[in-house]
Amino acid sequence: MKLFSILSLTALLVLNSAFIGDTVVKVDASKSKITWLAKKVTGQHTGMIKVKSGSLKMNKGALSGGSFEIDMNSIECTDLQGEYAGKLVGHLKSDDFFSSSRFPVAKLDITKVGRSSAANTYLVDANLNIKGITQPISFEAVVNGTMATAKIMVDRTQFGIKYGSGSFFDNLGDKAIENEFTLDVQLALTR
Repeated sequence: MKLFSILSLTALLVLNSAFIGDTVVKVDASKSKITWLAKKVTGQHTGMIKVKSGSLKMNKGALSGGSFEIDMNSIECTDLQGEYAGKLVGHLKSDDFFSSSRFPVAKLDITKVGRSSAANTYLVDANLNIKGITQPISFEAVVNGTMATAKIMVDRTQFGIKYGSGSFFDNLGDKAIENEFTLDVQLALTR
C-alpha cells in the first residue's frame, strides 16, 4: 500500500511538472503567412513571404519564448502583375536587398517576453537575423488559441540594406525608399 502511494505521488508530480514548465507548440508553416509592406516616396508595394518552420514556448498557457524561420526565396509581390512583379521580386532577391541566394533563411529568436495590459498580448524582445546580421527588435504579439500574430517594423539599414535610402544617398528625389518596412506575421499553431 505504501509503495502504491509513493508511485501515485510520483506520477502526480511528474504530470503536474509537465503542465507547469514550458510547453513547445509547433508552427504549422503551411497555414502561416507573412505579409510585407514597403513604402517609397511615390507609393508602396505589398507581398507575401512564407514561414519555413518554427515553434513557440508556452508556460502555463502564456507565451514564454520561441523562434521561427522565413524562406527568403519565397518572397512575392501582390500589388503588381506579370513582368513588373517579376522585376520587383528579382530585385528584392538580389544583393541590393536580401541576397536570398546567399542567405535563403531569415530567423527571429525571442529573447524576452513581458505581459501587456491587453488580453493575450505580450511585449516581445527578439533577435532578428537577415543576411547573416543579427539585430535586436521589439514588438507586441497576440497569442489567441491557435494563432499568434504580430506587426513587426524592421529598419532594413540595420541589416546592410541601403539601396535607395535617403539616409545614405543624396539626390534620390522620388526614387527614395523608406528605411522601415512592415512584416504582418500570422503563425498558425498546432495544439
